[in-house]
Amino acid sequence: MSDTSTYKFNHTMLRVKDPQRSQKFYELLGMKLINKLENPDANFDLYFMAYDNPKSVSHGKHWSDREGLIELTHNYGTEKDDNYTVNNGNGKENRGFGHVCISVDNIQDACKRISDAGYSFQKRLEDGRMRSIAFALDPDSYWVEIISQNPVSETEGKKSDVDTYRMNHTMIRVKDAEKSLKFYQDVMGMTLQRTSEQKEAGFTLYFLSYGPKAPEQSANGVNPIADREGILELTHNHGSENDDSVKYHNGNDEPQGFGHTCVSVDDLDAACKRFEDMNVSWKKRLTDGRMKNVAFILDPDNYWIEVIQNEKLKNRANW
Repeated sequence: MSDTSTYKFNHTMLRVKDPQRSQKFYELLGMKLINKLENPDANFDLYFMAYDNPKSVSHGKHWSDREGLIELTHNYGTEKDDNYTVNNGNGKENRGFGHVCISVDNIQDACKRISDAGYSFQKRLEDGRMRSIAFALDPDSYWVEIISQNPVSETEGKKSDVDTYRMNHTMIRVKDAEKSLKFYQDVMGMTLQRTSEQKEAGFTLYFLSYGPKAPEQSANGVNPIADREGILELTHNHGSENDDSVKYHNGNDEPQGFGHTCVSVDDLDAACKRFEDMNVSWKKRLTDGRMKNVAFILDPDNYWIEVIQNEKLKNRANW
């Protein structure tokens, strides 16, 4: 039997135009390239970015035994193609994936560092009513939310230490909250950590993760899961479950952008048997195709979820 308590929300995959340009941006945010998988026969490379310093949650661990990685997928030649752009998931058409989120120690200085480096913002800290979050834009215009691990009123004028940053969460929009919550809890084995209902704005945010249940409140009064990694945020716009016109874009149909989330498991064969017994929808079974070390299942909105072996728990792929 596969034990879901050992599962990890390992990474989020984003297609990028120019990997050097993207790597530079995420390095500014304190991430490091901890693994690169080259696939010259298939004309693409994978760059795995993560926080990896002594203050990081997963310092020194194998890349498959971590949470909060960002996988940058580069298809050869896109950096020279003037017509190549990615779908960031937030346009009027083809909406689905929303953003990745970095939590930081001192948000004012963190945002200043990003701005001083020449990067743009979808929402600056001082814009609008929500003065405790910002949205930076990476080189492909993916939204990167910036949230604070400390009360914003106490961090003004303080220098930011990127070694304390976390790749906190990934947001996707879902049509039917009840169906998606049941899937991610019962099938994927995640725990609902926090719910944020915005009645006036007409949406609710659900935050799920592996690991222990979060406290109701943090010691410093901010978001009690701001210092974690490996969180999945489901955004539900009220009424979408009854609207036949609502169908979210999974990022893999054209136009492409976001690719998948990924869970690493204790025993890949046993996990896939468990998923089979639970009658999941498959994009790729473990036995399909040439890649025998990965499987892809589909969530209720047809987002792809990659399933891989946690190599610390059982050696399989040697990657």
